[in-house]
Amino acid sequence: MKIYLIRHGQTDWNIQGRIQGSHDIPLNETGRAQAELLAKGMDSRPVSKIFSSSLIRAMETAERISTRQKVEICSMPQLIEVEFGKWEGMTWDEIMEAYPKEYALWASCPDEASPPEGETRDHVISRCVWTIREILRITGGREDVAIVSHGATIAYLISYMMQDHPEVESIIVENASITTVNYSPLTEDFMLLEMNDTSHMD
Repeated sequence: MKIYLIRHGQTDWNIQGRIQGSHDIPLNETGRAQAELLAKGMDSRPVSKIFSSSLIRAMETAERISTRQKVEICSMPQLIEVEFGKWEGMTWDEIMEAYPKEYALWASCPDEASPPEGETRDHVISRCVWTIREILRITGGREDVAIVSHGATIAYLISYMMQDHPEVESIIVENASITTVNYSPLTEDFMLLEMNDTSHMD
């Protein structure tokens, strides 16, 4: 079973460096073009199902793949981006200026701290674990699938499947990228085959 982890295309907040989190920001013109190229890049990676974050930027990306492959989309709110609470809509510089103590604590102890009114690391991990287990249950671990989600959430998904190697903080996931993981139903092991592929954008 191959699991294709796909990040949504570009948004205006991506360009501005603003934290999107659970805010429902749509793709911009570049992001829509990226989604089309991504969908073409998925032609050589046929899937039986597409599981997508319920946020519009992910759904718009998933719809391009769905249209080309004629595959249904299953909307999963558990795949939304990490919720950053009061930090959403701000840049990192603005956050460090407005919330210096909270940011320092979160940056140094992410396992224990969270953004004001945001998600804890444990909560993000728990919903990622639930999502992978649910997808394996639905497919029996034998169908190739696409998961369309967000940068931080995909990093957590990868880290979980790879048993924290690599760690979340070291994982870079670009807009409209594809990361491929193989799952063996016999051994119940995951293997990272390709990370952050953007060759379809060339």
